[in-house]
Amino acid sequence: MGLQTIIKLVDDNHMPQLGLGVWKANNEQVVGAIHTALEVGYRSIDTAAIYHNEEGVGKALKESDIPREEIFITTKLWNDRHLDAKTALQESLDRLQLDYVDLYLIQWPVPEQDHYVEAWKQLIELKEAGLSRSIGVCNFHIEHLQKLITETGVTPAINQIELHPLLQQRQLHSWNATHHITTESWSPLSRGGKGVFNSSLVEQLAIKHDKTPAQIVIRWHLERGMIAIPKSVTPSRIKENFDVFDFRLEKEDLTAMAELDIGKRIGPNPDTYNQL
Repeated sequence: MGLQTIIKLVDDNHMPQLGLGVWKANNEQVVGAIHTALEVGYRSIDTAAIYHNEEGVGKALKESDIPREEIFITTKLWNDRHLDAKTALQESLDRLQLDYVDLYLIQWPVPEQDHYVEAWKQLIELKEAGLSRSIGVCNFHIEHLQKLITETGVTPAINQIELHPLLQQRQLHSWNATHHITTESWSPLSRGGKGVFNSSLVEQLAIKHDKTPAQIVIRWHLERGMIAIPKSVTPSRIKENFDVFDFRLEKEDLTAMAELDIGKRIGPNPDTYNQL
């Protein structure tokens, strides 16, 4: 399968470039999915308090014989806890049965509430206390990121955003890179690949490289320097999604993929999403 690639973050911590997302998986499903993923070679798991499956993640980790320090665990602060991040993280740690997480993220800026700077200041303290090795954000646009950096002087290590071939977010990805923020893609396959896997381009690239459409799309994320966290609880899919380290897309392949960008957003717009 080839070797997993590792990204060096701005805070000098290291993160696997490909992880397992567990959104919408229940506690029972997530245990089996993580066991399969770890057997295949994954060493990064992405969960969140709002997914209501941190207990399952913790159970799977306890059952694994892989040392804790070899597994990168991400969880997230939900929108109604921006003024209570320390307690929220401790609750997540209790559910995960961990002493620390590798990455803690503010899940949405919630601009109507406008507490994300206060939340970020708390995350900085949590990192200093060793409860999270790295800290970052999700779904932050440039103006949100600028405000964090200006008011605290601390740059997020990660900005996890909706990013897939139909919504390539090139301006935001470029801004992140210029400011040494690593872009992480959620919904990297555009939730099942509708409009992507059946595009003539991706089908042609799959034939060209003797890979599946999903593998082509995941490789596209990796080639562009992004971290990807495709979600699956199906063992065959988990294995397929990881089998992407033995080939590379060519420059012309990457150029052609840019043509698929139609600005199609699947999830909410961060500028207007204020759900608590």
